Amino acid sequence: MTGMAPLGRRAAVEFVGTGTLVAVVVGSGIQAARLSSDVGVQLLADSLATVFGLGVLILLLGPVSGAHFNPAVTLAAWWTSRHDADGPGLREVAAYVPAQISGAIGGAVLADAMFAEPLVRWSTHDRWAPHLWLGEVVATAGLVLLIFGLARIGRAHFAPIAVASFIGAAYWFTSSTSFANPAVTIGRAFTDTFAGIAPTSVLPFIAAQLVGLVVALGLLPVLFGRPTAGAEDIVVRHGDHRPAPAAR
Repeated sequence: MTGMAPLGRRAAVEFVGTGTLVAVVVGSGIQAARLSSDVGVQLLADSLATVFGLGVLILLLGPVSGAHFNPAVTLAAWWTSRHDADGPGLREVAAYVPAQISGAIGGAVLADAMFAEPLVRWSTHDRWAPHLWLGEVVATAGLVLLIFGLARIGRAHFAPIAVASFIGAAYWFTSSTSFANPAVTIGRAFTDTFAGIAPTSVLPFIAAQLVGLVVALGLLPVLFGRPTAGAEDIVVRHGDHRPAPAAR
C-alpha cells in the first residue's frame, strides 16, 4: 500500500488504539458501578465514555492505521479491496488482528489495575442467549455498513462522529449492548467487572459478529454499489494527516 506508515507502526497503533478503547469501556464501567447502583445509570455512563473515547481515538489514530480497532473491520477492508493494489492485504490482516486482540486484553488489564481490581480475573457475567447473539449480528452489520457506506458515498471524513454515535446508540437499541468487535469481546472476558463477558459466552458472540460481517458485506453492493479504486481506506485515509477527500 503506497504512501503509508510502516506496517509495524500501523500495527502498534492498532494495539494502542484497541487497548485504549477497551480501557475506556471497562474503566468507565467500573467507575459507574462504584458511583451508582442503578444499572441504567451505569450503562449510560459507560456508553457516554465509549462515545467520547472512540471518537477521539478515530480522529487521532485514523490517519496512521485507519483506526480499525476491530478484526471485523479489518477483514471487511481486506475483502472489499482485495482487487485494489492499494488496499489492505493479508499481510495487514496478519499484523492487525493479533495486535487488536492483544491490545484488547492489555486494555482490560490496565483498567483493572487503575481501579485496584485483580489484574486478570475471568468474568462471571454470562451473556448466553439467542436474542443476545441476534443483537450482535445487528450491531456488527450496522457498524460495518456505516463505515464502508460512508466511504462509498464520499463521506469517510465523518467517521469519527458517525461511528462513535452509532456505537453509543447501539449500546441502547441492541439486546447485547453492542460489543460488535471480536477483539473487544475477548478482552472483556479478562475482567470480572460491569463490562465483562464470561469466557463461555465469547465464542457465540464472535460467531454472531462474523455473521453480522457477512450480512454487511452482502448488503454493501446492494445499498451503495461497487467501490471505486481506493474507496476503502477505512476509517480515515492512511498515511495522510487529513480526512479522506469527498471524491473517493
